[in-house]
Amino acid sequence: MASIDDFRFESHQLLLELDAATMGMMTLVSSRCVSGPEWDAANKRQHEAYKCWDAFMNAPLIAGTNVLPPAI
Repeated sequence: MASIDDFRFESHQLLLELDAATMGMMTLVSSRCVSGPEWDAANKRQHEAYKCWDAFMNAPLIAGTNVLPPAI
């Protein structure tokens, strides 16, 4: 990451997708639709969004520096 602003921007974008994916799942739960292709798609979207956010937040520093590798 070039700066803290870049980090904040990227983490915000990833969190927006994670929040939207989670809300999509919760909408399905409230409508009692917790199986089938729509649920599977929502589950996959949420899982991928979390995986991307987690990878970004837990990226190892480049050895011997205080620099993160390029964004995902």
